Amino acid sequence: MALQSLLGQIRQINNFDNVAAFKACVENSYQWLNSESSQVDVDHLVTGRAVFVDALLRQAWQLLELDKIKDLSLVAVGGYGRGQLQPYSDVDLLLLSQKPPAEEVKTKLGSFITLLWDIGLDIGQAVRTISETIKLAKQDITIATNLIEARLLSGSQTTFEQLQQKVQGKGFWNSKDFFLAKYEEQIQRHAKFNGTSYNLEPNVKENPGCLRDIQSIGWVAKKHFKVLKGRELVEHGYFTAREFEELIECRNHLWRIRFSLHLVAGRSENRLLFDYQPQVAKRLGYGEQGKASVETMMKAFFRTVRRISELNEMLLQHFRQDILALKVRDYQPINQDFALSDGLLQARHEQVFDSPEKLLSFLMLVADTPQTIGLHSATLRLLRNARRRFREHYFSEHASCRQIFIRLLRHPGFFGLAWDLAHKHGIMQAYLPQWNQIVGMMQFDLFHAYTVDEHTHRLIKHIYSYSRPEGARDFPRCHRIMQNLDKPEILYIAALFHDIGKGRGGDHSKLGAADLAEFCQSHNLSDKDTELAVWLVEQHLLMSVTAQRRDIYDPDVIHEFAGKVRNKAYLNHLYALTLADIRATNDNLWNDWKASLLRELYQMTRKALENGLECQIDLQSLVNEHKQEALAMLTSMGHKPEQVEALWQRLDWDYFVRFKPSQLIWHAKVLLNNEDLDEQQVLIELSDETSKAGTELILYGRDRATLFAQVASVLDSRNCSIHDAQIMSTQDGYVLDSFIILEQDGGRVDSPSRRQSLKNAIQTQLAKPGHQHTNNRKMPRRMKQLNVPTKMRFFTNQANMTLLELEALDAPGLLAKISQQFVVFNLSLHMAKITTIGERAEDLFILTNAEGQALSQEQQLSLKKQLIETLDQQNHGETCQN
Repeated sequence: MALQSLLGQIRQINNFDNVAAFKACVENSYQWLNSESSQVDVDHLVTGRAVFVDALLRQAWQLLELDKIKDLSLVAVGGYGRGQLQPYSDVDLLLLSQKPPAEEVKTKLGSFITLLWDIGLDIGQAVRTISETIKLAKQDITIATNLIEARLLSGSQTTFEQLQQKVQGKGFWNSKDFFLAKYEEQIQRHAKFNGTSYNLEPNVKENPGCLRDIQSIGWVAKKHFKVLKGRELVEHGYFTAREFEELIECRNHLWRIRFSLHLVAGRSENRLLFDYQPQVAKRLGYGEQGKASVETMMKAFFRTVRRISELNEMLLQHFRQDILALKVRDYQPINQDFALSDGLLQARHEQVFDSPEKLLSFLMLVADTPQTIGLHSATLRLLRNARRRFREHYFSEHASCRQIFIRLLRHPGFFGLAWDLAHKHGIMQAYLPQWNQIVGMMQFDLFHAYTVDEHTHRLIKHIYSYSRPEGARDFPRCHRIMQNLDKPEILYIAALFHDIGKGRGGDHSKLGAADLAEFCQSHNLSDKDTELAVWLVEQHLLMSVTAQRRDIYDPDVIHEFAGKVRNKAYLNHLYALTLADIRATNDNLWNDWKASLLRELYQMTRKALENGLECQIDLQSLVNEHKQEALAMLTSMGHKPEQVEALWQRLDWDYFVRFKPSQLIWHAKVLLNNEDLDEQQVLIELSDETSKAGTELILYGRDRATLFAQVASVLDSRNCSIHDAQIMSTQDGYVLDSFIILEQDGGRVDSPSRRQSLKNAIQTQLAKPGHQHTNNRKMPRRMKQLNVPTKMRFFTNQANMTLLELEALDAPGLLAKISQQFVVFNLSLHMAKITTIGERAEDLFILTNAEGQALSQEQQLSLKKQLIETLDQQNHGETCQN
């Protein structure tokens, strides 16, 4: 059905009370939008829907004879005033009069609005006089903005023109005040999204770099120049014809996404939620490959967002500096090419970027001028034009550019503002072909919160911060490492390439290492420096994987890790890179738990490398050190040494390695103060002071098969996550279980009432006659769209125990389901290390069979089959019974 046919249907409605006919027209309009969305340009559809709604409103207005009422106007405002409507966008109307309407008119206006709601239009309406409208607009910048693009639909032309005269008059918002209000509004809006467009579920209307930023550019200029159409602003010198065309191209791209999103959601939805991303990608022609299609769509989206952000920054600054002619307070020439204008680097002539070498040398100037706070709009415009002019060849193809780039990497100030500008304004993209491939690349999961290039940018900024005063305060070990590096550029180069191989279908670490080897050769790095940089890229996941998925208190693990690291220099580089990598992946990933794991692994590996001895010897010294410190403190508290020694003799040596003296002291106090514990009781205590990693929960009592499963289920149902579990069996049949738990936001359980509530919940569950716990926590909405097949690997360690590495969807009740199967198979759980990576759980369990030995191959296969069946077939929507 064509638009003209729809308009013909509207004209045939001759009775205002024929709601069914109006409603049929609206329903037919959505059929038209759906049928033509993949065949017609989006601007035709967006303006076409506005034309359709115009005709519908005019017909209803005229059938009620509202058009015959003197001085009454039907006015479209906001986005609808621009003559643009997405499928389910609000229809914003101003019912305008010169004086308050009579009761009869009010009744008709009420009938008019009721009809629009009844036929399925989302109406935003206001009934106001001209004076009321102007008064409110002077107080509210949003109302004032809506009036700038107001459009008369029907009714009194005179009344509408009187409103327009006042909106453009001197008593209304002047250009300067309007600009400052809109600029502040934009700052506050950006702050709601933490100043970044790189959200997993971006809002295509409100996010930084999205449609609202394009509208902001137009609003301030249209208000100043008193024009309605954006193209007219080219004639006023606000932007060039090329910049205007770029804005329209970017706007249409976001329009297409938003248009499809509305149709997929069936409502006015501007958040590109996980639920909708695969269907939107399919509608937009990115294919039906699910994750791959979404990632392709999001890559194009983020590249568009970056272009809009750059244009927004340049044009709003240009408006303030040139059009509003705000005075420059401080102008300082730097050289013949540039000057500082109120801290902004301003080009002094138009040939400052007449070669790729000049662009890179410009970054050197920024690094050499620490008082620079940003780029002047004129400089940014020249930079953007130069970037396009030289895009036939990558800068790294020129030997002279390579020489400048290496000098930049070695400059102590480059990774401050100069690096930000190189990343933000596409100079890195123009320099390195591999970098261009990762710009805008997003991964469809809950782990990676940023595009690959943005993640790398943030990682490098974290490394840079380690050398700054804030690094000395917040990350003293990394600060010392950076201070002692002879060539910090090697760490930066490795950071630059660590993820550059992503998106090519292979092992990104190996692909990135190969790219880096070529880079080092072409940039004349020594063989020794190349070897270190390439090793760091190849092994950049080694430390985090070892810390989070292996038993770092196992001497074999430390020995193996130390063997791969080779020496303290490599360990220091890898430690600094790993910390920065984790922190830059997702703002919610870094916590005390991860910090403690990496710190422990670093310290034990460093000692092993220093001593050159078997780790077992070093661990024995650690046992003695922990026991001596704890015993001295317990004795000072009044506990008898023989009582403490008697307690400790019931526990194996590795207990004293796995727990710090502060924990040994707390455990001993709790147990010695409850020596008369009933055999049927389980002692439960929580402490927020014993571990830097989180809140420690301990359970002590006679061993029971389902203890771990029940506790895991209770904690999960209370929105607590278990990050580590140590199951210690005493020689007389008791268990001492220690859990490190965190709240859902990654913080420790720091409220006494919250800790008591958890303790009560566990006690209540353990006192029940059965072993089942009802966990009613629902699957989070985002995770329902993600597929994580269950995977397992089995290993046998030197102690003849089985290590099970398990990867699965982090669904509610996961840990309880897994441990329940251990009970079914009569397996003993000795340790659990729980790692959540977005929607993926990557857990390590140390197990023995009924005979206290490692699982046989047959037992491993049976357990694997049952776990896959249990976890992969679970219904995401059902209540979990554990």
